[in-house]
Amino acid sequence: MTAKRHRGLTEQAADAAIDQACRMLRLPTIRAEFPDLAEAAAREQMSYKGFLAELLMAECDDRARRRSERRIKAAQFPREKSLRAFDFDANSTVDPAVIHTLASCEWVKKGLPLCLIGDSGTGKSHLLIALGTEAAMAGFRVRYTLATKLVNELVEAADDKVLTKTIARYGRVDLLCIDELGYMELDRRGAELLFQVLTEREEKASVAIASNESFAGWTKTFTDPRLCAAIVDRLTFGGNIIETGTDSYRLAQTRARTHDTGK
Repeated sequence: MTAKRHRGLTEQAADAAIDQACRMLRLPTIRAEFPDLAEAAAREQMSYKGFLAELLMAECDDRARRRSERRIKAAQFPREKSLRAFDFDANSTVDPAVIHTLASCEWVKKGLPLCLIGDSGTGKSHLLIALGTEAAMAGFRVRYTLATKLVNELVEAADDKVLTKTIARYGRVDLLCIDELGYMELDRRGAELLFQVLTEREEKASVAIASNESFAGWTKTFTDPRLCAAIVDRLTFGGNIIETGTDSYRLAQTRARTHDTGK
């Protein structure tokens, strides 16, 4: 069976046919960019194959971009942060080579954990969100949450008898980013529920955390020593530990701006 050919179409009829076909086939990028690409193809005397390749690549690129945007939105990051915007010069504790290696997302592919440890203002949350964004752009399903928010959600789920369903939902994402772990003490029940989420993901899917406490200080958050040790083990086994230091570059930048303004 051969395709039916439409010969002798006027320019106006051809434009209308292309527009209708793009709508039917759901090709919004080709529909939007066809006039400009067709003009460029004629000007550059592009071959038919070359022109078709340009059209199809434009559609594929735009679909990939839209998928990335959907995954980033689904991750529920509180703000936009990128590795490009991270000031490595202001925080010499962080090795840019290590961070850019992590940006390849091989650790997410392998289901390994990541811990970002450092004082407030040292960039750990920035790196957590930026690396999570890189993972979303690479095609992984990502979810960001604050530690206290996650624990509260788990406690409510347990009270409502939907804990298994909630834990399974967090188990399905490829990368779970938990921010501000260590800022507040968790009671035994909350700590045990968080442990269940980590156990569900162990050696299957990645967890990345940001904490203002070194591991030695986690007993203030997880008051049961054995549970604390088990959680540290889940979050460090085979993974990466990045220390962002103790000097707040954010505070230093604020002081510098204040000093410059006061001149």
